[in-house]
Amino acid sequence: MKFLTHIPSWLKNKYLLTGVFFAVWMVFFDPKDILSDVERRDKLKELQTSELHLKGQITDAKKELDLLRNNAQSIEKYAREKYLMKKDNEDLFIIKSTPENK
Repeated sequence: MKFLTHIPSWLKNKYLLTGVFFAVWMVFFDPKDILSDVERRDKLKELQTSELHLKGQITDAKKELDLLRNNAQSIEKYAREKYLMKKDNEDLFIIKSTPENK
């Protein structure tokens, strides 16, 4: 066993080997490893921003619904704008804007 004499003594230390093995296991192989934790944190931030955006949309929709329930003129305006409805004696012109090519 001459090859063991060429290995430095600090590499033969069982506590160092156990610590290195534990660190490698925790970083790469554990189900709750550091790399997966970073990915989960990024996903959490993305979901939180999405939640804020959706909460804003919900409050806007609730305001619009409250306005539609309480005001008859707003119902007519909403139907004209969203569903392109018109009265019997009027004409409706739809103008679609196209982006300009520069």
